Amino acid sequence: MNISDEKIDWKQIFSPTPIVYNLIGVALAAIALEAFMLPNKFLDGGVTGIAILINLQFGINLNLLLIVLNIPFLYIGYKKIGKTFAVQATISVFLLIGILEVMQMEPVTNDKVLIAVFGGMLMGTGIGFIIRGGGLIDGFEVITDFTQKNSAFSGSEITLFLNSLIMLAAAFFFGIEPAMYSLLTYFTAIKVTDYVVEGFEEYTALTVISKEHELVKELIVKKFNKAISVYKGERGYLPETFHIHHDCDIIMAVVTRLEVHRIKKAITEIDPKAFFYVQTIKEVKGGIVKQVGKKHL
Repeated sequence: MNISDEKIDWKQIFSPTPIVYNLIGVALAAIALEAFMLPNKFLDGGVTGIAILINLQFGINLNLLLIVLNIPFLYIGYKKIGKTFAVQATISVFLLIGILEVMQMEPVTNDKVLIAVFGGMLMGTGIGFIIRGGGLIDGFEVITDFTQKNSAFSGSEITLFLNSLIMLAAAFFFGIEPAMYSLLTYFTAIKVTDYVVEGFEEYTALTVISKEHELVKELIVKKFNKAISVYKGERGYLPETFHIHHDCDIIMAVVTRLEVHRIKKAITEIDPKAFFYVQTIKEVKGGIVKQVGKKHL
């Protein structure tokens, strides 16, 4: 189905969970701005960072800037990502603007490190909740997704480049020190956002190549209660003995990063020469994935 034919899913937009996530997220982001960042000229990345920069330098109303600067990105999201997403993102942006309009808070602290760290944590937690609720408050996420699909650069590279320009502008207008603290705020925010969105139990793909592959399969499945995928392959081909190789099963399991060390240690007891490689993965869907304390089918 083309995006132009998509119907807006109002049930999804106004279901209780997304609404609660958005309200919590927007409130935390507003507190981060009012009580930590704005009084000290600290910037976040993305559209919010640009809006703060223009507001502090030229005195233009921040809420007006958030509306004007987000409009083109929301339109791109509407045309390229989906109508339901665009509506949820628009609601999140206007919720933030509404709360900022009525919120009056004094700065919590004058310590710049505390402002950068806790302001970034609050902002990151807020953005994470908003994303989990299906919305966003920063149109850069839309342009990053769109540009990534139409260029040779990854989303991370595009985001880093665009936000580097914002921090350079902050250094030019406000000096090196506020720009450095803004960088600390920004990196704190993006790391906390990742934790809120992906969870502290970030999923990891553990791949094992071992001569004792049957015992390794049994260990992972029966002792650690993990599902596995098995590829038929060959091991060997070492530089000194290139002509020696053997058939083997290449075993892959999706685990959390909290479990990787324990599983690797147990496998090493079976085969001290087992070969591992570990990859971080962004999303797991379908099949059977066991989390600590619960299962998703």
